[in-house]
Amino acid sequence: MKFINKINLSKQIYGCLDAVIPLVLAQLSEQTDGLVFIARDDVRLARIEAGLLALSDQIEVVSLPAWDCLPYDRVSAHSTITAKRVQTLSRLAVLNSETGGKPVVLLTTVNGWLQKLPRLSYFADTSLHLQAGQTITQETISAFLSRNGFRRTQTVREYGEYSVRGGILDIYPHTDQLPVRLDFFGDEIESIKFFDSLSQRSEAAISQVDIRPAHEYLLDEDTITRFRQGYLKQFGGRAARDHIYEAVSAGQTTAGLEHWLALLHDGLLSVHDQLPEWRYLFDVDAEAVWQARLDQIADFYQARMEAVGTEQDQVYRPLPPEQMYLTSAEVTSFHAEGQTTILSGFSRPETAASDSDTGARLGPTFGAGAASEASPSVAAAQHIRQAVQTRPVILTAASTGSLTRMTELIGGHLEAAITQVDRLDQVGSSGCYALLSPVEAGFESPFACLITEQDVFGVRSSRPQGRRRADDFLREVSSLEAGDLVVHVEHGIGRYEGLETIRSDGTDHDCLHLSYAGGDRLYLPVENIELLSRYGQEGSEASLDKLGGAGWQARKAKIKGRIREMADQLMKIAAKREVATAEPLSPPDGVFAEFCARFGHPETDDQLDAISDVLTDLSSGRATDRLICGDVGFGKTEVALRAAFVAAMAGYQVALVTPTTLLARQHGRLFEERFKGFPVNVATLSRMAKPKEAANIKAGLKDGSVQMVVGTHALLAKSIEFNNLGLLIIDEEQNFGVAQKERLKELRGDIHVLTLSATPIPRTLQLALSGVRNMSIIATPPVDRLAVRTFVGGWDGVVLKEAILRERFRGGQTFMVCPRISDLSRIYDRLITLVPDLKILTAHGKMSATELDQAMTDFGDGAADVLLSTNIIESGIDIPTANTLIIHRSDMFGLAQLYQLRGRVGRSKERAYAYLTTDPQMILTPQARRRLEVMQTLDKLGAGFSLASYDMDIRGAGNLLGDEQSGHVREVGIELYQDMLKQAVEAARLDRSETAEEEAETGWSPQITLGTSVLIPDAYVPDLSVRLSLYRRIGALAESDDVSLISAELVDRFGPVPQSVKNLLEIVVLKQFCKRCNIQKLDAGDKGFALSFKDNHFARPDQLIGWIAKQGGAVQLRADHKLIIKTDLKTKEARADQARGYLQDIAGLLDSAA
Repeated sequence: MKFINKINLSKQIYGCLDAVIPLVLAQLSEQTDGLVFIARDDVRLARIEAGLLALSDQIEVVSLPAWDCLPYDRVSAHSTITAKRVQTLSRLAVLNSETGGKPVVLLTTVNGWLQKLPRLSYFADTSLHLQAGQTITQETISAFLSRNGFRRTQTVREYGEYSVRGGILDIYPHTDQLPVRLDFFGDEIESIKFFDSLSQRSEAAISQVDIRPAHEYLLDEDTITRFRQGYLKQFGGRAARDHIYEAVSAGQTTAGLEHWLALLHDGLLSVHDQLPEWRYLFDVDAEAVWQARLDQIADFYQARMEAVGTEQDQVYRPLPPEQMYLTSAEVTSFHAEGQTTILSGFSRPETAASDSDTGARLGPTFGAGAASEASPSVAAAQHIRQAVQTRPVILTAASTGSLTRMTELIGGHLEAAITQVDRLDQVGSSGCYALLSPVEAGFESPFACLITEQDVFGVRSSRPQGRRRADDFLREVSSLEAGDLVVHVEHGIGRYEGLETIRSDGTDHDCLHLSYAGGDRLYLPVENIELLSRYGQEGSEASLDKLGGAGWQARKAKIKGRIREMADQLMKIAAKREVATAEPLSPPDGVFAEFCARFGHPETDDQLDAISDVLTDLSSGRATDRLICGDVGFGKTEVALRAAFVAAMAGYQVALVTPTTLLARQHGRLFEERFKGFPVNVATLSRMAKPKEAANIKAGLKDGSVQMVVGTHALLAKSIEFNNLGLLIIDEEQNFGVAQKERLKELRGDIHVLTLSATPIPRTLQLALSGVRNMSIIATPPVDRLAVRTFVGGWDGVVLKEAILRERFRGGQTFMVCPRISDLSRIYDRLITLVPDLKILTAHGKMSATELDQAMTDFGDGAADVLLSTNIIESGIDIPTANTLIIHRSDMFGLAQLYQLRGRVGRSKERAYAYLTTDPQMILTPQARRRLEVMQTLDKLGAGFSLASYDMDIRGAGNLLGDEQSGHVREVGIELYQDMLKQAVEAARLDRSETAEEEAETGWSPQITLGTSVLIPDAYVPDLSVRLSLYRRIGALAESDDVSLISAELVDRFGPVPQSVKNLLEIVVLKQFCKRCNIQKLDAGDKGFALSFKDNHFARPDQLIGWIAKQGGAVQLRADHKLIIKTDLKTKEARADQARGYLQDIAGLLDSAA
């Protein structure tokens, strides 16, 4: 099927609109031996690649991204970029020697083309092919991996890592696939399977895998010698003390080593030198981009050269640009002589008759601002009806949800059906089709008409869907560290000192060493680890309890009473709400879909659920009060917008209350923009409104002419009267004071209330509150915007200066965050030294509210390039133009704080950058180093909500339940507090008080001594944090099915389970039986078992006596209420099985009695 004119390989091709370029490449690929397309930037590259893949499966598309770091940077390119480059260069090396096959199109960017490459033959010789059944030693593979730049770790999480555990070898060799697990039997590879890097569970088996280098260089002896000679020749003998020289001499890869790639190879060559027969096509406006890039390379080289004499530590000696990049002269001569074609978006002028023209022109737009008075979908349908008579019409959108909505809205006005296709080559010569494609603007040609979602609904910025990810990774990150405060249910707050192996009676047992006030020590067996919970509040100075002291029990009892009252109060509120009635509100057909279509992103699953919950509430006929919880930027406002639209269109007034003037202004602008063209009058009321304007708004609220008002708590003033208020939306509820909340409660009456809170609620608290308040949780991060590129390293003036200037150059702004107010003036001086003409605003907690508000407002309006502040901005506002974040001394921030701060950038279409700097002179604590590593990893994992809620103890849980909550959390620790609340609410909901029996049920754990070794050996799981995390998971198991699942997981991840781990799992099963039977202690010796009941109580003593009688003297109940079971237990391994048999019998007595 033909979509554009036939084109030839002329010097210039006209009519190349964005949507047409893939069609041009497909046509030309059949006329050449190979085609290279050079895009302006990586975003264009991704779009063209998606367009080509959506076009046909008869073209082989390979892409070569440029490094995503700056020229002469201190950091390397992201591992996924490096992997993609190595994969493509290896493929090109093979293609060079192949003949025949599909046409090939190589996509790269201007930056990628200007960068010189190692010889392609190098990549052909450095890959390892592995297949099931092959005989090869683990040592051979390990040596290959470490020589090729793979890092050995305990647990494989990221590309470029590998780990060896017994007969299992895990490798992460490709970024476009899952990591692989090799299972060895001796020296034979028994099986190769993919596995999930988060859950660490094996998945599908494969027969073979190719392993390529993790870098574009190989640190073998020849390379090291070549580098050392070249480095000294280039920079002189004094350079032998440089960090980079010493690292390479020792055979170590170091961050940023790629910037000396020319010394690691025998010279570098350009793409066109290595593929001389291929045809080169340059993107529209590529020339301006390469001029800017060449200038940038020269500037950076100059800046590095000037800094060489001034840097006290970490001297950076740059290679001359011509060794690493194409020069201006080389670019010019290639254009004059080479096989090049330049694309142009304009129509062909008469003077260029010899050049080709695609015949494509921009199609019409139907969205806001279009000439037509009809709604966008009706206007588009009218246009399609005419166009479809002469050629096919293709509708495109970037996500499945958007495409479905678009076809439904337009299809309703068409007679013919719209056919869904997977690729453009499936389109017929007439008819209307729907295709998933990220194209932003459509086109019309004599042969086809392509209409995008953006053409119909105005500007949209859909992004590819991100996948939801698990929390396991974060559990391991947040596992206990030595020195952490923990809470033992029976003994109170202690300090965790580490995991120790206690040897007694010839067996080993892993125990957690806890220290208490007065130097008391407690060793807790690992199988009872569920009695411990983390105290929370990192670095807080809680006082330790005394072992056996009465203080803890008294404190716990007091809080239990208060929590019970709180739960009752919550239940009363819930009951009152159930009886309040309101008029059912339903979304108006058609118009509502148009309103939703103005939302610029595909909705996440959780967001759709929350929207559906709210719409159900509004149509229920009851006055509802729903809480929407979600992390910063997760799309809570969109839920509020849709609810506001439904209420306003039904003739009710809507009020949105925000805690700050700045947020009120921000929401006011957004609501005005979204409600434009609908019969709804939106006003913003805050102290920034002029007195006359404020008086008009108040009058409008009273007479009903203002339907929608956004404001601060000024809206709650007694002087404001509403004509017909139907929906109250409260944003950031946790920021309102008690008095304001009371006034809100008065306002509530019989109206609908929607509360938005950015405080992530952990799952346990969510369970506690379910059924008390209607709650929707938006836990899925928004579909992947461009991920925030995160760099961790020392303060480097050259890099940070470039980061600030790059942001300013693209019209953006930068956040500069310091941990302490005392740092601000010093950093201000540093910034001014780097960039003298920088406009800087300061914001910190000691400023008055008015000053702070003014500073933030000015920054939001673009009055400054940099906002220099403390972490006061972490729960701040949405400034889409601020897309660079620099954090000074990032090691002083907690994990959740770093995550929140990073959430301030990357909220628009631009690629955002976060620089987490540290002091090069200071040694980081292990925890700080780990936090920063996690931040860099989460760049890829994107496990936002899980992290924020898992680490909630750093910021506290927000005031969801009342003022006293945070006090309670301080008394007993966050995890235990949530547990207690959950039980109290459950009891209040079932309208019963907790009996002493039920209360006792939760706070104890049976002690079981079988005389067997109970531990996970170091040799089996070497990483301590992984071991602890496994202990926590095993200790918390509640069903015997769970035990068999975790057993299967252990075999899968670490190989055959040792006996001591089997013993641990068996004890966990016995513990479950003991809890059911109320057995507190079970001891085993050579001659039998001794069982002690908790509080000497068994639910059915009559049944127990009957059972003892049937055992013929083998079982006795002693005077001290101990149950003695006589049996031969000399073989320790059999004890668990026998114990289980007896416990099943005893548990059976309870069941038969029931």
